[in-house]
Amino acid sequence: MLEIYNSLTKKTQPFRPLDENNVRIYVCGMTVYDYCHIGHARVLVVFDVVYRYLTHVFGADHVTYIRNITDIDDKIIARANERGVNITDLTNEFIDAMNVDAEALGVISPNEEPRATAHMQQIIDMIQALVDKEFAYQAENGDVYYAVSKFETYGQLSGRQLDDLRAGARVEVDEAKRDPLDFVLWKSAKPDEPHWDSPWGKGRPGWHIECSAMSTHCLGNHFDIHGGGMDLKFPHHENEIAQSCGATGEAFANVWMHNGFVQIDNEKMAKSLGNFFTIREVLEQYDPEVLRYFILSSHYRGPLNYSNVHLDNAKNALTTLYTAIRGINIDESVSSKPAMQSEFSTRFFAAMDNDFATSEAQAILFELAHEINKLKSSQPDVAMNYAIELKSLAKLLGLLQRDAEEFLQAGQSGELSADEIEQKIVQRNQARADKDFSLSDNIRDELLEQGIVLEDGSDGTTWRRE
Repeated sequence: MLEIYNSLTKKTQPFRPLDENNVRIYVCGMTVYDYCHIGHARVLVVFDVVYRYLTHVFGADHVTYIRNITDIDDKIIARANERGVNITDLTNEFIDAMNVDAEALGVISPNEEPRATAHMQQIIDMIQALVDKEFAYQAENGDVYYAVSKFETYGQLSGRQLDDLRAGARVEVDEAKRDPLDFVLWKSAKPDEPHWDSPWGKGRPGWHIECSAMSTHCLGNHFDIHGGGMDLKFPHHENEIAQSCGATGEAFANVWMHNGFVQIDNEKMAKSLGNFFTIREVLEQYDPEVLRYFILSSHYRGPLNYSNVHLDNAKNALTTLYTAIRGINIDESVSSKPAMQSEFSTRFFAAMDNDFATSEAQAILFELAHEINKLKSSQPDVAMNYAIELKSLAKLLGLLQRDAEEFLQAGQSGELSADEIEQKIVQRNQARADKDFSLSDNIRDELLEQGIVLEDGSDGTTWRRE
């Protein structure tokens, strides 16, 4: 049985959906005012694997995956003003960029990607419900705040106590809150800012209320899994619980999943430290599948230490896996079916059932690759079956779905083209036929200096890029 670590209960527990025919998951997506960075890549890939595996367990037609888009907030307004454009043009630009990055990383599109600006009525309705139930109030400055002290279990997700939070809270002189812990639900309109009509005057929503309104609108008041980055646990997810439960009077999400932080060479990733990388910057140097493999090489809840060394290791690992299936003519219609139940599959599924232990699952893929290499020549039919199994299992991680030659020979612009390399191989083969081994070795060395590795086999010479 699938077991998931629940950030709410602080323990790993069997996953029992509310309805096995309608498993529902909501993940906090991007605030679209800039290009996605490596932290965003981790969220995209981690929950893509969760979605893939849930569809494996329950069936593709029985899982609904929602990942929202925040397209109105302070950062978006500030960036639009900086660039002298309206927020719709700005957010559309970065939504398109996000989708390009996600597709490159092999991320399956969610069932729905709700945008905050398209759910303004649901947001207003939820705030009204909170006001009606006295969980919220309008202050003298026109803003509407959530009264944290009204929600008795506030702090249950993050494990924080109200008194401790209140002691550390800072309140600006002009704030109209009744309590320093109260957070904004509706911001009164400021000059030259986007705004919408509401019962409390023109304004726009606070960030936290957006996800509560969109998740319950798309999935119902009570659903199975809510996910996001560790940085969102407090206050964003804590506030979501307070808002949603307060407004609906029902439970909210049963299981809370949080992926860990990304570090750069063992330091926290931050623009101020100058160690901040966008996805597209990384993909200028590395194949997208290498980045995906690297992200999955650590357990999703732990820190992920980004470095070129680790990415090089990921590239070498993928090269090993693709080399194992190279030259095996796999029937794609067969490989798309569920893997045969060898002991490799059994252990792979056991790893994934253990809170999505992708690094352990990757290790099992290597064992399969070893078996394929061992049997390729002596038992090609068995090797074929293992290759089908390898691709089928790897698909659950979003890996090994490309043609092996395409991956192994993919290169950056400015390098030798495939045609040029093939011409060199023809020249080398002729030199070998003429017993001019000095020329043959020189051609091999020349290619190696340019990162091209030649591999001689019974079926001829193949090549790959280092």
